[in-house]
Amino acid sequence: MGDFNLSVILDAIRRSPDGVSRVELAGIVGLAAQTVSNICRRLLDQSLIVEAGKYGSGPGKPRTILRLNPAGMYAIGVHLDPAETNFALLDLTGSVVISRKLPTRADADPQETLDGIAEEINSMIAERSIHRSKIAGLGVATPGPIDPVAGAVVEPPHMQRWGKVALRDQLQKAVDLPVLLDKDVTAAAVAEIWAGGASGAGSFIFVYMGTGIGSGLVLDDEVVRGSSGNAGEVGHIIADPDGPGCDCGQRGCVKVTCMPENIVAEARTAGVKAVLAASPDSLQEQVAALAEAAESGDEQAINVLDRAAERFAVAVSAQTNLLDVDHVVFGGPFWKHFEAAFLAKLPARLTARSATAKVHGIEVMSTGVGSDVGAVGAACLVLEDSFGPHAASLVLASEE
Repeated sequence: MGDFNLSVILDAIRRSPDGVSRVELAGIVGLAAQTVSNICRRLLDQSLIVEAGKYGSGPGKPRTILRLNPAGMYAIGVHLDPAETNFALLDLTGSVVISRKLPTRADADPQETLDGIAEEINSMIAERSIHRSKIAGLGVATPGPIDPVAGAVVEPPHMQRWGKVALRDQLQKAVDLPVLLDKDVTAAAVAEIWAGGASGAGSFIFVYMGTGIGSGLVLDDEVVRGSSGNAGEVGHIIADPDGPGCDCGQRGCVKVTCMPENIVAEARTAGVKAVLAASPDSLQEQVAALAEAAESGDEQAINVLDRAAERFAVAVSAQTNLLDVDHVVFGGPFWKHFEAAFLAKLPARLTARSATAKVHGIEVMSTGVGSDVGAVGAACLVLEDSFGPHAASLVLASEE
């Protein structure tokens, strides 16, 4: 109970970027003033929070403001994507201290890739001269499916030589840090909670647009992972009943209609000149060319993005109706290319399909984290695990 109360108070301080007094904390978390004072003393002793001045305009003693200590603890995140591997070193507030990226060789041997990841992590730690005792751990975000018990990624798409690879244990040995493994879409949702600001509060779906498409699910500020850690696999939601056949036997699944490679292929078939002129070896370049063509008034490009927005509206509305969320957050490395077109079209289309339209609206917004939300999210997995309040811990404690 004591540890849970400590994490609740730390979380309340984190959610008050301008700082908060002990008296205000007691009102926010509903604990006795003496309990709050004792816990704050522990947090100060551990250098997780700092006293940041006083305020008070009326009678009585001025109140001391408490804030998170950015240098109190750090976390490292790695996002392994078939196109590129992103790295982020975060401080306790969730701010990015170092950000790096390396190309991922999809045909590389897994051990070669892991060796490169470990080397980059050790280089980041050395660059900032951070003592390892100040690093809470390493978070790794990968495409699904994952086996959380084994700490393994299982046959990730677009990575030909990867079967079931025990990422967690191998990286733990290589970098001498605790390692957490989760799906990239789940990590992105965690990043939004920790570092996204207003977009990371309440109940929402995080639609991740990377080489693949997936959803991170958050209900009442709690990430939903599912029984095996693989919630949010949306590949076989039907987005276009008249679309191409899928390997699951259905037609028009997200997997064959909404992936960036599907949208680019449609643009090439439609004869969008800018896409045809782009490098066929760079999916990012082709998607960027499509977006630029649409913005410049190319009718074919506009039509391709309009059809893509319609398919996303169908797929996302299936999720918003099922979960009754407040808003939808889009992000990931490809989102910046679709942002203008989708934000103009999706809100009205989701509202038209909403089962709760007469009760509440559904906002559509861009991530508050940035395009490297996968790596930031991987580091936030560590912050969430180490410092986030987990009600389940109370149940476990009562069973012991």
